[in-house]
Amino acid sequence: MAEKQTPRGRAQDRAKVAGGQAYEVAYEAKKEGVSRGDVREAVKGVGNSRKKVEEQLEKDE
Repeated sequence: MAEKQTPRGRAQDRAKVAGGQAYEVAYEAKKEGVSRGDVREAVKGVGNSRKKVEEQLEKDE
């Protein structure tokens, strides 16, 4: 059985971008006004931290 997810676990999950999940990539792309490919490249470059990905996308604009 899956473990019960705590509020802290959900917060930590939101702090990351799952580059392999199409809906996560699409959400971040729409939010930042960039292409899905740009989001994937940012995740590859800086890792899956949402904050770092957003900073990279802003820097690339």
